[in-house]
Amino acid sequence: MTEENGSGGGWRRNGLRYVEYAVWIGLLAFVAVRLWPQVAAVVGAGRPGELAPDLVVESLEGERLSLSELRGSVVLVNFWATWCPPCRVEMPGFQSIYEDYRDEGFVILGLSTDVGSGRAVREFLAEREIDYPVAQVGEAEKRAFGGVPLLPTSILVDRDGFIRHRVEGFFAPPALRAAVRRLVNEGVAP
Repeated sequence: MTEENGSGGGWRRNGLRYVEYAVWIGLLAFVAVRLWPQVAAVVGAGRPGELAPDLVVESLEGERLSLSELRGSVVLVNFWATWCPPCRVEMPGFQSIYEDYRDEGFVILGLSTDVGSGRAVREFLAEREIDYPVAQVGEAEKRAFGGVPLLPTSILVDRDGFIRHRVEGFFAPPALRAAVRRLVNEGVAP
């Protein structure tokens, strides 16, 4: 009887150990998937991806903006919404980076996925002193970038129009700053 209890307890202990290993592996995989795009942006890992789509939008100010016309600039395309907490957290850092690098050819194109007239989006931006170009977009613009499964989603496009980094979820401003600094200096003669 003691042997049966001992071996049954051992099986149970081993089973729990395997479950614990599986949980840790799953957790580490999740962290790696979420952190790798940030790390890649900081260190410049990866090669230019595909050519960014020629997205054409009208800003909330009525200005026509085209990704192809922004060639020569480093462009952050940021899908966001006023109701999205991580979007709200990352935007002040984005504004700061925009202010620091816009004279060196950095542009942020904020693409609000909010539905409605745009008044709420304008008020939201004014309250937070966000002054980079913002347009309201729908499903067609999301599909142009292969879909946007979660907000925020940020796509960093180099001066030649190639997608260099894509971050789904919060884009840490220090990671974005490192990537922007590298890309605005890439190919620029000393």
